[in-house]
Amino acid sequence: MSDELHTEVPGETGKTGDCASRLLLVRKRIGEACLRVGRDPGEVSLIAVSKTKPVSMIEELYAAGQRLFGENRPQELRDKAAVLPGDILWHMIGHLQKNKIKYVVGTSALIHSVDSYELASAIHEEAAKRNTGPVSVLLEVNVAEEASKFGLHSEETIRLAKKISGLSNIRIQGLMTVAPFVEDPEQNRPVFRELRELSVDIASENIDNVHMSVLSMGMTNDFEVAVEEGASCVRVGTAIFGSRNMQVN
Repeated sequence: MSDELHTEVPGETGKTGDCASRLLLVRKRIGEACLRVGRDPGEVSLIAVSKTKPVSMIEELYAAGQRLFGENRPQELRDKAAVLPGDILWHMIGHLQKNKIKYVVGTSALIHSVDSYELASAIHEEAAKRNTGPVSVLLEVNVAEEASKFGLHSEETIRLAKKISGLSNIRIQGLMTVAPFVEDPEQNRPVFRELRELSVDIASENIDNVHMSVLSMGMTNDFEVAVEEGASCVRVGTAIFGSRNMQVN
């Protein structure tokens, strides 16, 4: 397993010992956002995004009751899953290349980042090879149409969902988006609202093997707005783990 799983990242502000208290604060903020719009806080799952962070921090959060963790890098997900408790539910939230699928099929509970039929087909084939049963995925939608980000355009999504629905080893569970990084999280409210409305449109199609029970949207900067707009899971890293130095070898 790589050294990055065991050592602190130089320059980070989040240190082991602080994570559990920050986790509680994020949960409190989620609960308050739910109350503002009349939602049950139990409807929203918190994914602690542990990319580049050491096993010790994940163990601290595990001891505090956290069981959902998100990783951006397939090999890092595989390596951490191998040494951490088996009841952790790992979420693959980063861009997934076809040659890295083998690291996450059978290990991740949910792949958030499917944005092409080719990728879905390759996941389907890997699941068949490993006899894992159907793999749960989300379709990644680039709602804001940022050139620097992966994901489908909104108008492509229903068509792709129908095409993927024919793959017996794939279960589409919903949609995911990465909203723009903005100073004012209110600027992302229309992005989250559009994803929710798109999920309603897809659900109304009643497509076999396609469910819209999961809306993965909202990160450290804007998760409260995402919750107010219907997120069923939020992906929070920095607010729990502290800042990151992404230059990890």
